[in-house]
Amino acid sequence: MNDNDASPVIFLRRIFPLLVAMAALLGIFQVWVPNFLSAANMIDLAQQISVNAILAFGMTLTILIGGIDLSVGAVIALVGTVTVAILSLGGGEPQTFFQFMVALFSGLGVALLFGGFNGICASKTGIPPFIITLATMQVARGCALRFNEGRPMPVPDSQQLYLSLGNGRLFEFLPVPVVIMLIIFVAMALLLHKTQFGRHLFAIGGNRTAAWLSGIPLLRRETVVYMICAVLAGVAGMIHSAQLYSAEPASGAGFELNAIAAVVVGGTSFTGGIGSMHGTLLGAVIIGILDKGLNQAGVHFSLQYVTKGVVILGAVYLDVLRQRKG
Repeated sequence: MNDNDASPVIFLRRIFPLLVAMAALLGIFQVWVPNFLSAANMIDLAQQISVNAILAFGMTLTILIGGIDLSVGAVIALVGTVTVAILSLGGGEPQTFFQFMVALFSGLGVALLFGGFNGICASKTGIPPFIITLATMQVARGCALRFNEGRPMPVPDSQQLYLSLGNGRLFEFLPVPVVIMLIIFVAMALLLHKTQFGRHLFAIGGNRTAAWLSGIPLLRRETVVYMICAVLAGVAGMIHSAQLYSAEPASGAGFELNAIAAVVVGGTSFTGGIGSMHGTLLGAVIIGILDKGLNQAGVHFSLQYVTKGVVILGAVYLDVLRQRKG
């Protein structure tokens, strides 16, 4: 049974361990790190989680159909550089709304091209998505490094509308990136769990041959999935560059691994056909708590990598055990 037609009891059974793990981590770090649960620290944590969560929502779709997208980290860098390059064309002059929209749509257009290419190749060529997206990751990274000879491109101070994507606050306390993340979460949850498109994705991940025999348009569905994943990476890239106040052609390295970690920890099966956006959101929160808590506790970065690796391995092993019992 997949998450799209699971009963509320089964759904809660899968989500409850994530809630327990999240509560346990918060309790541990509150003891370990003074004022870890302070309002200011929790707001900062939510803002840090936003980029990875947005990436993870798109990654959930690709893993759900039995694929993967390793190019999202490089797409973050490329979209950021393309967008900031267009915003910088006017020098220090105040931007117009038209220029802002041109920059945004140009960046997202680049992401769409990469997503469409990944999807068509994955569904038509028979090449494993791992290899396809590994190749496009290199292409996107190379293209990003061509901008400004690989040096950071600062966002002009006049581009306040763009900077607000990463640093703005609503009602003086709610970070704009968190608002964007929640809007995307609701949209992706509805798309996956309440539409025919979502049911098709579960069917493709559960049994690709049976999905094809039942008339599901595999080419269109896979292509759209990779395009959505790339566009969300583009949105994350804009937020990330705004947070840094500059486009970093070398940024985004390893972001795809954090997104995969959030998806896997959230309960999406690497074999496809099982998963939920709710689980992915909680997975992103858990990874974010680990990152921030270990950083604030002064744990050496090398041990942080070890901890995250153990968590991912444990999550995958639990998925294997669940499939054996199923």
